[in-house]
Amino acid sequence: MLKITDLVVSYGAIEALHGISLEVGEGEIVAIIGSNGAGKSTLLNTISGLLRPKSGTIINNDIPLHKTDPNKIVGLGISQVPEGRRIFSNLTVRENLEMGAILPENWKTFDKNLERVHKLFPRLQERDAQTGGTLSGGEQQMLAIGRALMGNPKLLLLDEPSLGLAPVLVTDVYRVIMQIQSSGIPILLVEQNAYQALKVANRAYVLETGNIVMGDTASRLLANDQVKKAYLGG
Repeated sequence: MLKITDLVVSYGAIEALHGISLEVGEGEIVAIIGSNGAGKSTLLNTISGLLRPKSGTIINNDIPLHKTDPNKIVGLGISQVPEGRRIFSNLTVRENLEMGAILPENWKTFDKNLERVHKLFPRLQERDAQTGGTLSGGEQQMLAIGRALMGNPKLLLLDEPSLGLAPVLVTDVYRVIMQIQSSGIPILLVEQNAYQALKVANRAYVLETGNIVMGDTASRLLANDQVKKAYLGG
């Protein structure tokens, strides 16, 4: 479905991704694990069209995303949940969700998508008229994911969904991630919380300073001594 080949991304003279290649297949959760500064967010922002690669290709269902404008990428059904949530703090929960359905074609299924979001996150329905900035960190993450789902995604990009959350909320968020996958939506998941990511992923890649140094099934990486030492606390 998504195939990235020899992707190089630079910030001016500084190269952030050094020719990486990876794939996400139908219905998969694929995790990208690595420390802060490894290039994980750069990868997602390049897939979304917010950054342009220096070289390499990003192909999604035969469409070259590396040559496609960001607004058209959204129209293709690729939704990103950014690091730090980035909800609209002065808008209500309902208005934030409406922003996720901003494309005209999404309004045709608005009620159905809203029902799905409320089923996944009942607290969002309870706080429908509350402004986003008054929500807790966990509720804001729920809102960010819900907003992405309102766009009828065919591929969901999740950037550090557990960042800053209490362990019980991390469990809740990852339960929902697995439910989203079970509905058939493939997910590319970027995480510093390697253990949590590898528990739910089908496959995973290890990204270090802009290079993919390892790629395997998630279960094998969980058992890998190098991964344990570097990312799983021994």
